[in-house]
Amino acid sequence: MRRVYLDHSATTPIDARVVQAMLPYLTETFGNASSIHQFGQEARAAVDKARRQVASLINARANEIVFTSGGTEANNLAIRGVCEARQTSGRHIITSAIEHPSVRGMVEYLEQNGWTITRLPVYDNGLVRVDDVRAAIRADTVLISVMMANNEIGTIQPVKEIGALVRGRRESGQKHLSFHTDAVQAAGRAAIDVELIGCDLLSFSAHKMYAPKGVGALFIRRGTRLFPQQIGGHQERERRAGTEPVPNIVAFGAAAELARQEMVQRNEHTARLRDRFEREVEARIETIVFNGDRRQRLSHVSNISFRFIEGEGLLIHLDMQGVAVSTGSACSSGTLEPSPVIKALGRDEELARGAIRFSFGKDNTDEDVEVAVEAITRAVESLRAISPLVRESIAT
Repeated sequence: MRRVYLDHSATTPIDARVVQAMLPYLTETFGNASSIHQFGQEARAAVDKARRQVASLINARANEIVFTSGGTEANNLAIRGVCEARQTSGRHIITSAIEHPSVRGMVEYLEQNGWTITRLPVYDNGLVRVDDVRAAIRADTVLISVMMANNEIGTIQPVKEIGALVRGRRESGQKHLSFHTDAVQAAGRAAIDVELIGCDLLSFSAHKMYAPKGVGALFIRRGTRLFPQQIGGHQERERRAGTEPVPNIVAFGAAAELARQEMVQRNEHTARLRDRFEREVEARIETIVFNGDRRQRLSHVSNISFRFIEGEGLLIHLDMQGVAVSTGSACSSGTLEPSPVIKALGRDEELARGAIRFSFGKDNTDEDVEVAVEAITRAVESLRAISPLVRESIAT
């Protein structure tokens, strides 16, 4: 049975070139980057090089990059770190209704501890409106956290316009206002320039760009006040204590460099496959709904709701046929609740429960599309044949 992986938004396979870059730091070049002897200094040089490579991907300075254990820690450090540093200036946060669980969970934690939260709607296209952001800003607002690209539907938010809005408010005297964007899904897949965006903090992760799990980064603009969340060491300019995972950081740097060089080519490839996939699914399967804006989105993501069936059942049927997909965020795996992202679009309960995310990668092929479409068609026909929802629809 041919296996087809269409879950690249959850994680990506490690590029062979990235493996080769990190291998020496798993074997002979094993030093601790904080040690002052030669073994340590070799490791330190590798970390410094990787930091420059990662910074270059988003047009940042190397000393504005803090390595973390992944996107979740980067989001937590950004939100809690800034809020704790600014709480004497205000205790109000603005975010969107479709943030990743690592942002949503931290915001809920702060809300339980006395912070006021404004959650912006996204409407049926999955996009935040800048006018809503503007209207939500108060004198005591200290942080706006809106993701760059959504992890389930791929929509790309107007972060540049939000950044300009924040800069304008600061120039008008609201100096304590910061803007954070979760770019975990976007980094390596969309061009990012932190100077054009104007964000103060930006989170991203290695395993979304063909590097290992266990390492991510937070861009912290110079002058941004932030309290560290891991204490007990001087690493990462005292922003994040803990021994650096040198092999993973080296791999992150190599992957970032490859992504910078190959991004246009990769995006053209995945967009072509995704668009062909959507055309064929739409032609062969009735009563489906595409979720999110189909223009302002990442090149590799397609999210489709299939009426009359449960997404979990479809996922299992596809897995049995060798096709790997997702019903939503991998960090929400195991929950029985329908996706809050799909519900935020105004979809009814049935469509929310019938949503599947297909996310393509640089190594997928046209044959993968053919196999996946055939498998989806068989699975949908089989599930609808036994679905009580179909019988209820016919009866009414």
